[in-house]
Order: sequence, then structure tokens, then C-alpha cells
Amino acid sequence: MIVAVGHADLTAPALELVQAELQGHLDRLSDGATGLVRAGAGVPVAFGRAVRAAGRRLVVLLPTQRAVPAVLPEPDRSGAAELLTLAEEVRLLGFDPADRDARVSADERVVAAGRRVFAVWDGSPSDGRDATAHLVAFARSRGIPVEVVWPAGAARRTRPTDTHGAPADAAGIRPAAMSRAGAAAVKGGAR
Repeated sequence: MIVAVGHADLTAPALELVQAELQGHLDRLSDGATGLVRAGAGVPVAFGRAVRAAGRRLVVLLPTQRAVPAVLPEPDRSGAAELLTLAEEVRLLGFDPADRDARVSADERVVAAGRRVFAVWDGSPSDGRDATAHLVAFARSRGIPVEVVWPAGAARRTRPTDTHGAPADAAGIRPAAMSRAGAAAVKGGAR
């Protein structure tokens, strides 16, 4: 299976760019592998759309607590609803979707189930809110190939001052933390 992980705070234009790049990556693969993603908004929806547009199967994981489907946080509900319409298969995964550590642990299990990971990642370190860098390192430590997806022009939403201490623009957007050349180096396996 092909798994996608990535930043949860991408701008709407960035998600469109990411979806197009993910579809390009999927179109170039000859193996016909299924896409696997945890239900949520943002990158999971972009990946789900790209998987289906590439003519592949999509498996969506929904959280459960004590064998009962769990209520997703409000920001993830509409994304999860769209993913359910795109999915050919839905599986249940036990974790609390409101707990960050539980989400990261669930993502580790998803990554471990994959043969390849697409990481929508600007190269920034994990910061207590975002675990993308951690998941990239987790996959690589297990020998799972990681393809970094960070299209030119992609940006993340942020607080008035971003995590690097630089002020964000008026729309709350900060530029990518890594240049395209840096992303290419990461794609090549630099650690």
C-alpha cells in the first residue's frame, strides 16, 4: 500500500498543488498499489482524490474507541465524509482522534503498513503540533521508501509568528522552510 502523511496546516492553494503532484507521482508508478490514509481534512483528502483520479483503490481508516466509531474533531469531519465517498474500503483503527499522541501512534501504524510513503513535508522539524518530520524518520528507520512532496508555491498557515520566529504575512502564511533544491536532496535520501 501507498501511504500519505503531511502537514495539517496547508493553505487551500497548497492543497491543490499537492493533489496535482501526488497524482503525478501515482500515475508514474507501475505497481497498481492501493492508497491508504487515515480519515481527516487536508492532505488525506488531497491524497484520496489523487488516488481515485489515478484509477487506484483507496482504503480509509476511521478511528474507533472501545470498538465503536469515534467522533472526529470538527475540522476533520467534512474531509472524512468526502474520503468515505471516495473509499473502496473502510477499516477501523483504535485510537482517540482528539489526542495528539494517539494520532501520531496511529499514523506510525499506518506508515508501518505501507510499502511506500508520500510525505507532504516542507522539511521543517516536528514542533509539538506537527509530526511529519517524525513520521518521515519513522518510515526511513524501517526501510520504507519516502518520497517528499513539496510543490513550488506550497505554503502553510501559521500563527502570527511562525515556528521559526519569522513574522507571517497578513494572511498568516509563511514560506516553505525548505527550498526546492533542499527537497530534492531529501528525496534522494539525505537524512
